[in-house]
Amino acid sequence: MAARVVLATRNAHKVEEVRRILEAAGVDGVELLSLDGFDAPEVVEDGATFVENAVLKARSAVAATGLPALADDSGIAVDALNGMPGVLSARWSGGRGDAANVDLLLAQVADVPDERRGASFVCAVALALPDGTLVTEEGVVAGTLLRERRGTGGFGYDPVFVPLGHEQSTAELSPAEKDRLSHRGLALRALAPRLAELGRAAG
Repeated sequence: MAARVVLATRNAHKVEEVRRILEAAGVDGVELLSLDGFDAPEVVEDGATFVENAVLKARSAVAATGLPALADDSGIAVDALNGMPGVLSARWSGGRGDAANVDLLLAQVADVPDERRGASFVCAVALALPDGTLVTEEGVVAGTLLRERRGTGGFGYDPVFVPLGHEQSTAELSPAEKDRLSHRGLALRALAPRLAELGRAAG
């Protein structure tokens, strides 16, 4: 019998990506569910850090479902914008979606020279258990911002971010390459041993 773990999102792309990363990390015996089908409230993500927001979402999900809950909060931190959009990445354009967020960011750094277009993808993950246990991990990938979109894979800011040491944008990488390099992949692999424990305990 698999351990049921709810991922605190209704984003099907994110569920697929997290499931793929955990399977590649050797996490067995865990059935990953989304919040679809649960009566879970929308969480006000008013934390000052990615970790705080991930914890807010994980604790809300475990309270709503009674199941172990996994949550992440991620975004892009741009050097020339003093680390912004940061925790506001998903809402940078006022809630108008990924395309508008990217358009606004590119416009804001249009005059920034290539050598100062450093940025980082940051992801914090939190695992909250019904007994009150809480575990957090963080992954950071440094890179640079492009001046226009490249690639059709991924989502969010992937088409305008090139990881250090690479020439392709994150949106031009295969799913397996992206998982290996990504901030979410780093954070989830760090958390994988705790999730694997849940799977073994259920089995």
